[in-house]
Amino acid sequence: MNLKRLSLAFAGVVIAGASLAAQAPAPGTQTATPKREAHMEKRADRQQKRIAGGVATGKLTPRETARLERQEAKVDRDIAKAEADGKVTKKEAAKIEREQNRESRRIRRQKHDGQKRN
Repeated sequence: MNLKRLSLAFAGVVIAGASLAAQAPAPGTQTATPKREAHMEKRADRQQKRIAGGVATGKLTPRETARLERQEAKVDRDIAKAEADGKVTKKEAAKIEREQNRESRRIRRQKHDGQKRN
């Protein structure tokens, strides 16, 4: 049963990462704020890898993983929404950075809280 939950959680990580990659602009398409967008997307990818690493090592329980994935999906939606008009404003970038900072703290807290996957 736990293996089933773990595999579902890992599949969620993969799907979320793939959806983020699918939202990237087409090659050759120049946006008004490529550095901001690239920074946000790289950070989102790194955080997805941190969650996946916690799943792989057993430091995250299935429930913790599901919660972190939901929160990370919200950040991904906010990134897509900010990029939708072709330009990420400083205000949008600051909001997303705050969300990513909060999510990063949650990931660290959950990975180091002493709970283990059974």
